[in-house]
Amino acid sequence: MGFRNALKKVFRKDSTHTPQVKKESSKPIQSSLKQNIQKIRDLTGNSSDISIREFPLGREGDIELAVVYTEGLADSKSVNESLIKSLMIDIRHSNISHNGTAGKDVLTILQDYSVSVGSVKREREFERLLNAIFSGDTLVLVDGYEEALVVSLRGWEDRGVQEPTAQTVIRGPKQGFTETLRTNTALIRRKIKDPNLWVENREIGRITKTDVALMYIKGIANEKIVEEVRTRIDRIDIDGIFESGYIEELIQDETYTPFPTIYNTERPDTVAACLLEGRIAIIVDGTPFVLVVPALFGQFYQASEDYYQRADIGTLLRLLRYLCFFIALLGPSLYIAVTTFHQEMLPTPLLINLAAQREGVPFPAFVEAVMMEVTFEILREAGVRMPRAVGQAVSIVGALVIGQAAVEAGIVSAAMVIVVSITAIASFVMPAFNMAISVRILRFGLMVLAASFGLYGITIGLIALVLHLCSLRSFGVPYMSPFAPLIAEDQKDMILRVPWWGMFSRPRLISQKNVVREGTPPTKKPNPKNRQSEGEQQS
Repeated sequence: MGFRNALKKVFRKDSTHTPQVKKESSKPIQSSLKQNIQKIRDLTGNSSDISIREFPLGREGDIELAVVYTEGLADSKSVNESLIKSLMIDIRHSNISHNGTAGKDVLTILQDYSVSVGSVKREREFERLLNAIFSGDTLVLVDGYEEALVVSLRGWEDRGVQEPTAQTVIRGPKQGFTETLRTNTALIRRKIKDPNLWVENREIGRITKTDVALMYIKGIANEKIVEEVRTRIDRIDIDGIFESGYIEELIQDETYTPFPTIYNTERPDTVAACLLEGRIAIIVDGTPFVLVVPALFGQFYQASEDYYQRADIGTLLRLLRYLCFFIALLGPSLYIAVTTFHQEMLPTPLLINLAAQREGVPFPAFVEAVMMEVTFEILREAGVRMPRAVGQAVSIVGALVIGQAAVEAGIVSAAMVIVVSITAIASFVMPAFNMAISVRILRFGLMVLAASFGLYGITIGLIALVLHLCSLRSFGVPYMSPFAPLIAEDQKDMILRVPWWGMFSRPRLISQKNVVREGTPPTKKPNPKNRQSEGEQQS
């Protein structure tokens, strides 16, 4: 605790800072069109991508008007056809005057009769107007009015909906999130067509003003958790947000832990399933990875494909992932402990074989394991950072060549190469990449304990690991639930995956109301023989 408090004091921001001077852009706009346009040019540094089009309006041409938008963010074709053409031609010969007509001012007439766009609103403050320009909206400024129309004509280039690259499936939807916020919310809306699916928008970042959306199902999500998510997000005070990883690190419950307490995915079907369980999704503009809270330990070993296959297949694959978790975590450390301290546990032929392999090796088993693990981590990182065409080839060829050369040179034993290879392959089985990284970090600590105290050290490390996992929380929900605390009815979708007719309730600690997913909880599985007999009786 003392070390943690010392770190907090070091990284805590100074609370005695002087208050900032009120920004020039936070003032309301003026009634003079020339002054407003000049102010926009001054605040944007007369940037070349800010397009300002001035022209007269009305039959007499006595109304000065300007259309302002950012090229590349606004849809230029829609601006020209739906807005500028309508303002310049369609109402050119109308009786509209500077004082309006029929008891309505010019802005009201334009908003009601001229601008043929779905989303149109009025704004007074310059800061909001500038934010609208840089968000892709178009401004309509009229001389003599201290208000402006904000027309939604966003149309920047995006990547489009493609297959996810990090979480692929054999059977299931092939759609993945994109870097556009509204596209991502629409992908979720397509799967959950319910009015209780609520979306709340936020702007985070004093400079970037990144759009962030909260999505949850009203009546299913726990209101206390929703309010906690709102509080943590509203508490963020930073100059810029570029990826959901910023949000994840700023709102997570525990900083000093290798385990992720917030789940992230790029699959809309996964987010929709989490929303139906009562979780909250956090969507950040500019990234295809959506955050889901609260996150549990078992959630990181579930894949969306588990629910598209039969229950027995999904259960088998899930058991395989948990087995790979223990192999990736304990593989090298168990080899080090047994070969160094507990040789009596090995059969005599195997012990003689291992001793013959290690006869010319000048390093102990711990040094061998560290060398091979570090080498493999370097190869894996090089394969990720290199161009895609050669990255995979470099990783495979490098591992084969270096492993074979190390064995022939007598630096490491062949058994150690096999152990490290199986460990590395097991780490790839985990569906969540951030959980696999956590296992890679903990693996080195357990190797040190195994080299120092043998199996006793591994046991102590596992006890400390379990205690740490049981102490974690994700937005108030125990990280190891439903294992600790033990909730019997929630075991149906953790290690095992029961058939759909058996998963009739939501997780107890996440959704504490509206917990029944089906109409009536079934007491037994469907019996096709009964249906056949009923059909025979009808015939």
